[in-house]
Amino acid sequence: MKFSTWDINLKVRLFGEALLDISFWMVFPFLTIYFSESIGRELTSLLLIISQVLAVFTALLGGYFADNFGRKRMMSISVIGEGFGFLVFAIGALHVVDSPYLSFAGFAIASVFMAFYQPASQAMIADVVPPEHRTHIYSVFYMMINIAVVIGPILGSVLFYNFTTETLLAIVCADLLLLFLLQKFGHETAPLLVNPDLQKEAVHKSIGTVLVEQLKNYKIIFKDKIFFLYIIAGIIVSQSFMQLDLLFPLYIKEVIGASNLFSFHFTGEQLFGVIVSINGFFVAALTVVVTRWMSHFREKFVFMNSSFLYAIAIFLFGIATGPWGAICAIILFSFAELMTVGLQQTFVSQLAPEDKRAMYFSAAGLRYTLGKVIAPLAITLSTLIGYTSTFFIIGILALISGLIYYYMYSEFEKQRQTS
Repeated sequence: MKFSTWDINLKVRLFGEALLDISFWMVFPFLTIYFSESIGRELTSLLLIISQVLAVFTALLGGYFADNFGRKRMMSISVIGEGFGFLVFAIGALHVVDSPYLSFAGFAIASVFMAFYQPASQAMIADVVPPEHRTHIYSVFYMMINIAVVIGPILGSVLFYNFTTETLLAIVCADLLLLFLLQKFGHETAPLLVNPDLQKEAVHKSIGTVLVEQLKNYKIIFKDKIFFLYIIAGIIVSQSFMQLDLLFPLYIKEVIGASNLFSFHFTGEQLFGVIVSINGFFVAALTVVVTRWMSHFREKFVFMNSSFLYAIAIFLFGIATGPWGAICAIILFSFAELMTVGLQQTFVSQLAPEDKRAMYFSAAGLRYTLGKVIAPLAITLSTLIGYTSTFFIIGILALISGLIYYYMYSEFEKQRQTS
């Protein structure tokens, strides 16, 4: 599908979201260091958990709002809310204000509204792109995000600590630009709003009713043993890859510290920016190649070995005392991520009944949303038992997730043979 034939919504979003993602990744990887220095690790860990719990409930409602109130409207509201959150963050970071709690409140507001954006965004692509081209369009947006992960941390490692308020205001400006593009060039695509017949049949419900119904739906599908094991394994292994934005920056700053690479001197923060960019580069450059390679192997071995590779990468990070050890660990870490990128959605689609497919995909997202709630505990744990022991525990969890994946796929294969 050529770019010239894309719906105007997609063209506008690709440009606007590229700027927003780059500016966002100039800040996001460094937030753990920023808040840990100002309010302490334990409180940072607790506040991150609270903000992610709020985001979980927001995500439960995001799909319903996007279907009933419109993709364009919810994306616009999300962008406004995110921009307001980062504006509050910027005000808290001003020298005359200097309030880390106000800054964190702004980040929490931005996190909640960001959770509204994705359901509407993904649904809009499905609305305007024929089924045979959706994989290509999704991969383009996925690649764009990973390009931002390469560029953003490099810029942020230089700009965020030296120009904190200005960098946060850059995100606000990117939000405003995306809002302008959505309002000026975007159009509504939600079937319920563009089809008069569907509008007559629509039944609007209260937020409480929607949330209760969503929870009931999750209860039903979690009775599927194989799917339940898939969620549990995903939550456990997520404790590994989510440390990229939580424990890794603290460890690199405090343990590895300032380092020299290729005759260049990097501070701890700048070295972390390089590490994150290496991860983004590998994911952006090798997704298609590795996915194609992994398709030649049985899925249960791919998922199991991906978890095992995460464990090895985490163990290496825990003993790394120099930049090259961290770089070797992040390369293994990136490859572990790449191994399952193309297989996760395929597995869910195989497992889900046709009449409940969307519900299964929505529930599968709990691997990440619930994982985000638990992951910040590693920050607190590191203050109690040290980095090495914390990384060791996370590595053991990754190994356990690999064993769960192996058992889950064995049961899945038995189920397919008997059906």
